[in-house]
Amino acid sequence: MVLFWFSVLAFSILLYVLLDGFDLGVGILFGLSRDEYRRREMMASVAPVWDGNETWLIVSGVVLWGAFPIVYATLFSAFYLPLIFMLAGLILRGVAFEFRENARRLRIVWGLAFCGGSVLAAFMQGVMVGALVEGLPVVHGDYAGSDFSWLSPFAVLCGVGLCLGYSLLGACWLVRKCGGETQAWAYRLIAGLSVALGLLLAVVFVLALALNPRVMDRWLERPYLFVFPLIGVVAAIVLALGVRRRRVRAPGYAAAVTFIAAFATFAITFWPYMVPFSITVDQAAAPHASLAFMFWGEGLFVLPLMLIYTIVGYRVFRADGMNSSQY
Repeated sequence: MVLFWFSVLAFSILLYVLLDGFDLGVGILFGLSRDEYRRREMMASVAPVWDGNETWLIVSGVVLWGAFPIVYATLFSAFYLPLIFMLAGLILRGVAFEFRENARRLRIVWGLAFCGGSVLAAFMQGVMVGALVEGLPVVHGDYAGSDFSWLSPFAVLCGVGLCLGYSLLGACWLVRKCGGETQAWAYRLIAGLSVALGLLLAVVFVLALALNPRVMDRWLERPYLFVFPLIGVVAAIVLALGVRRRRVRAPGYAAAVTFIAAFATFAITFWPYMVPFSITVDQAAAPHASLAFMFWGEGLFVLPLMLIYTIVGYRVFRADGMNSSQY
């Protein structure tokens, strides 16, 4: 039962990163364009699905709270401020999404809010991941750091990296859903974003090994981990070929595989720890009775229904952009 809920948690986090990642990326890229028609096209491309994507963040929080309460308490104590900033960013972009369309005098303000909220939410998510990799001060299962122990140059670098990664997902989404000049603009962005993200990932990987010797030990103990960077390299090649041949779906799939490989690298590197080198999965798990109770409600009914809703929603709005004949 513990492994079941850990798998559900991992799956919901990954699904959130992929789904909300591309619409956060569209919000970030929104600030790079001054063309009003293009901006309207960008917002229209995510309008049918963006709010449903964020439900998977709620699922992750609920599963963490119910199935792994110790980790929930530790992470919320450590990341109280970045979580508030992240939620503020998500709320800001949600309000701006609805208000900008009907605004007249303040349209530029709501446009800035949409872009700024997307940047803030993405950046804070990356900062929290970076702080976890670098290591949190935990003593006897309790967070022992200050309100700003999460803030470091490495964490900031990870925050920038996730903004670039989400922007890449967003550009791939625009390639698939838009046409004409917006699609051509997105193709041009993919090239630069891919190079920048690849270089930043390499720097982050080297720094992670240097800052935390136990991470280096894990890679020496588990050489199969090197498979995932190779998968990322193959995905980058597919991405480049897709852009060169003007495919509309291949870049998105390749970018998603890159994120999946990075997520798997993180999870397997630190397994069985949920808070790296401090709290394991077994230590964090709620009593079996609680896990079983959650299974008969959330696990058996709520999660399948949400997954069906997500699949149906994307199937209904599955149409590609103007050049949908290219695959």
